[in-house]
Amino acid sequence: MTSETGVVADRYELGELLGRGGMADVHRATDRVLQRPVAVKVLRETADEESDRLRFTAEARTLARLSHPGLVMVLDAGTTAERPYLVMELVEGQTLAQCCSGGSLPPDRVAALGAQLADALAYAHGQGVVHRDVKPGNVLIGRADRVKLADFGIARLLGDAVRHTRTGHAIGTAAYLAPEQVQGGEITPAVDVYSLGLVLLEALTGERSFPGTPTESALARLQRAPEVPAWLPPGWRELLQATSALDPAARPTARQVADELAALAAGSTGTRTAPAPADPTRVLPGPPPAPPGRTVLAAPRPAAAPTATTGPAHSGPDRAPLPARARAAAGRVPRHLWGVLGAVAAILVVLVVVALAATGGSSSGRDDLPSNTPARLRQPLQDLHDAVHGGAS
Repeated sequence: MTSETGVVADRYELGELLGRGGMADVHRATDRVLQRPVAVKVLRETADEESDRLRFTAEARTLARLSHPGLVMVLDAGTTAERPYLVMELVEGQTLAQCCSGGSLPPDRVAALGAQLADALAYAHGQGVVHRDVKPGNVLIGRADRVKLADFGIARLLGDAVRHTRTGHAIGTAAYLAPEQVQGGEITPAVDVYSLGLVLLEALTGERSFPGTPTESALARLQRAPEVPAWLPPGWRELLQATSALDPAARPTARQVADELAALAAGSTGTRTAPAPADPTRVLPGPPPAPPGRTVLAAPRPAAAPTATTGPAHSGPDRAPLPARARAAAGRVPRHLWGVLGAVAAILVVLVVVALAATGGSSSGRDDLPSNTPARLRQPLQDLHDAVHGGAS
């Protein structure tokens, strides 16, 4: 059997080559027993080195213990002609790398794809598994944009002290390594979050954050953070800056990233900030004491200026509808506006009194009031009118 053609384990008939990894080929194949399409990953070289066999066995066991719609399912594993093989479900579609080959993707699509990917990582992390090689080529996109994370070949079980590596063989892809991976530090779920952030940023911009040779790319992240464009929609900058924090402890969890991306995909701004505290209510001083023998009308207090609503600017037809409680409240006058209405009424009363005083009418005749004055206001206005003219005489 060769890696280009043949039958594996007298059961899996190899077809076209789907991809080539660092040490294995992935083929489309047919399961002769169940008559279904599958993907078969076969080591290119014979597994003479014990580390190669251990890595393949570890990958099979890792995938076998994981069950999540966002992870490629393992169906079978074994060794034939000294070549370990892994049989997995076949995901029809493209990799994220292929989708991005023509340029950037729309932010809403990136958010939807990223939310699924982060959810799968959150599940794996909950099972004690770190992927360690999250990159566009390992993100499979199937029908209806369903995401599957593939290639757990270098995944590490947390708490497992044995690392199946080759001398001089990079663990992970240089362009997407976390800083602590470059420095040989502790491997935690935070490395996947960092790599995920770089994958999302590349999908949004169409460019790698750390291009160059593997060495240049790996060392660049130790000197600077990835550049997050200012033109990204609200919520994206905060999220990507958080995922690319140099300190692993400062990064969000995969679950938090999944929640934020789901919010972005739903049309909100994702990262939420607390509203600014309202200005404290100030009590205006009352009028000065009136001199003896004079009647002073209290000046009405000005209505409070409306409080500006803080939040992200938004325009366009895709604005999220108001919540039900907000819609209900919009149909009635809030209680705090009754004070404003009362102040307006008081201003109207004073204006009427001033107008009456300006006409120079008699101090007691009720005919001085305008004919269209409401009946319920005639007596109070007449009293005020008489008081003004009485004090002036």
